[in-house]
Amino acid sequence: MFRRSGTTTATALTTTLVAAAAALVLTASTSTSAAAAAAPGFLAGTDLPPHPTSPWYAGAVTAGLPESAPFCLEGVLPAAGSWHRVFGTEYDTGAVQVSVRSSSPSAAARLAGVLERKVAACAADWLRATPGGTASWQDYGTLPVEEGPHVYGVHTSVPESEPGVHLYGIGRDGSTVTVVQWGEMGDLSHAPVTAFKKTTTKAVNKLNP
Repeated sequence: MFRRSGTTTATALTTTLVAAAAALVLTASTSTSAAAAAAPGFLAGTDLPPHPTSPWYAGAVTAGLPESAPFCLEGVLPAAGSWHRVFGTEYDTGAVQVSVRSSSPSAAARLAGVLERKVAACAADWLRATPGGTASWQDYGTLPVEEGPHVYGVHTSVPESEPGVHLYGIGRDGSTVTVVQWGEMGDLSHAPVTAFKKTTTKAVNKLNP
């Protein structure tokens, strides 16, 4: 009787543990699905300005900020409510998109304003920190989609080094803000501004499909 009782108890315990493990797996799966569902829509590699000799490679949409902040935007993007996606090519051209779900449309508008001011001041800020360098920027205006995303260009260069050029698209849809940063070696005359405006429009349109 003792052995039989022990066997029954062990079986019941095993059944309980299996059920608990299944519940944990289900909870984890549900949490993962919920987190994925909460992420805004992101660009695909084919949405970026075409590279003449390389396809774009897109990383996964990942919660949080990228390991390295986009140039010009160091220290201003909040980690809370953020997702990012990094893009690359076989050459020096790269891009990153960061999207942030703010607490309200007004909070999102404030964040977008901070990002715009930071990019607009980037060339001057970079020159103050880089003696002997040269820098310039260009305001390419707003686009007729949602709350009017803004496009900028920034060029920086130091002696005896390759110059760098960056394009920025900053926009929002309701309480969600997105910024797309594209960069490669070159100056503003080499930047694919028209194609990047289409990229920025797509980025904003995809935020809340």
